[in-house]
Amino acid sequence: MRVSAALAAELVATAHELADVARVATLSHFRTRALVAENKETDRFDPVTAADRLSEERMREVLARRRPDDGILGEEFGTVPGSSGLTWVLDPIDGTRSYLAGTPTWGVLISVRDAEGVLYGIIDQPYIGERFEGGLGRARMKGPMGEAALGVRAARPLREALLFSTFPEVGTPEEGAAFRRVAAGARLVRYGTDCYAYALIAAGQIDLVIEAGLQAYDVQAPIAVIEAAGGIVTDWQGRPALDGGQILAAASRELHAEALALLNG
Repeated sequence: MRVSAALAAELVATAHELADVARVATLSHFRTRALVAENKETDRFDPVTAADRLSEERMREVLARRRPDDGILGEEFGTVPGSSGLTWVLDPIDGTRSYLAGTPTWGVLISVRDAEGVLYGIIDQPYIGERFEGGLGRARMKGPMGEAALGVRAARPLREALLFSTFPEVGTPEEGAAFRRVAAGARLVRYGTDCYAYALIAAGQIDLVIEAGLQAYDVQAPIAVIEAAGGIVTDWQGRPALDGGQILAAASRELHAEALALLNG
């Protein structure tokens, strides 16, 4: 879809309003003693809280008012078809486990896409007050230290790279083994940062994020932000990763190729 300057401005303004209302909703429950979680699954802990639901409800209210013809894909309340050719993809709290623990590495993920791919995305961390945006000609962050352009780190080999992932086990045993082949060659490996790790790639702080088992709403905003900053995001076969699954995000194509080769043994 060709996006006019007027439509781009409207989409960006809408996305920021979504992030603003999600900040209020999520912070109203964060680090409160009354916060409790339900488990969405039976074989593992996959929590959802009142804050997840409230955040998505508030964002859907904004879209119903500002963009009623657009579709919506949200983690908590599913899909609403649209007629405009655009779909908003919402993760009201990415990293609910971190949210429950009181750590500030969870975030709100907001993106808008057409039939071809993601046009624009936001990674927002309400507690720190950092917002990362990418797409439609924008690649910027705003936080306690002011505003700055986003840009990935200069290309470097794996032996000098900083690698992040959310879970040490990284999916299935086979996927975990593939991840460890890459991790063994990295300078530093860290865990537990959820969507914030993708923001750190775009901000030029780290070099790689490798994960598995993700959903579309987990990855579309990070794809937009990282690509706008000059990075690359694919699956573990080097294909587009809009639907989630196995994710390899890298600051450079050279490092992406080196990691890809190790992931595939």
